[in-house]
Amino acid sequence: MAVIAKVEALTIHYGKRLAVDGLSIELASGEIALLLGPNGAGKSTTLSAIAGTIVPTSGTITVSGEDLARAPRSARAKVGFADQPPALYEFFTVAEHVGFVAQARGSTQAAADAVLAELGLSKIAQRPCRELSFGMRQRVGLAAALVGPVELVLLDETLNGLDPHASRSARTSLRAAAGRGAAILMSTHLLGVAERMCDRILIMDKGRLVADRRGSDLAELLAKGPSAVEDLYVSLIADEGPT
Repeated sequence: MAVIAKVEALTIHYGKRLAVDGLSIELASGEIALLLGPNGAGKSTTLSAIAGTIVPTSGTITVSGEDLARAPRSARAKVGFADQPPALYEFFTVAEHVGFVAQARGSTQAAADAVLAELGLSKIAQRPCRELSFGMRQRVGLAAALVGPVELVLLDETLNGLDPHASRSARTSLRAAAGRGAAILMSTHLLGVAERMCDRILIMDKGRLVADRRGSDLAELLAKGPSAVEDLYVSLIADEGPT
């Protein structure tokens, strides 16, 4: 499979705090990768850096061969990113918001309408984004991340807060995007998602990648039972209690 995104020695400081520490990963076409880790592990920072919304301290990021630092416009055009909370144009309707994103990627309103229908959002297409509930905002953020010819989809806790029907349609849409060749990297605290849809599990702690399970390694892990991902997570991440 072709490499869609390549992250090499990604390091990010916030002042004196080290948020991401020398992270290196590759994401392949058609791959659905789950990014796990406790709060403060560096997941959101990593996703934001790959999306090009924050500038890393050092390291390189390429998307479909485009260096994000040297050619940010063309690299970012290939990326769909749903951050947390979703960044929506509050005074646009849902259809206008997703349509605007589609057109910015060289696509059409018809493509936006198709994604809204796929995610069960057609009935609220004419509602202003400012009136949406948390769960609906999550779904609209996902629609905007998926619309158009994106090659890399980044989701930051986007499946959180979805009801069972919405969660199912979201998983179906993500599998369809992967089937079209997109690479998908999503962070979540919903460990059960791993058993249902991912091809790869990445676990971060304190800015570092501490586990990478895929292929036969992932199959062997999941074969151990429904709590296998949780057991691996607990074995790697110390419970430091409230801070």
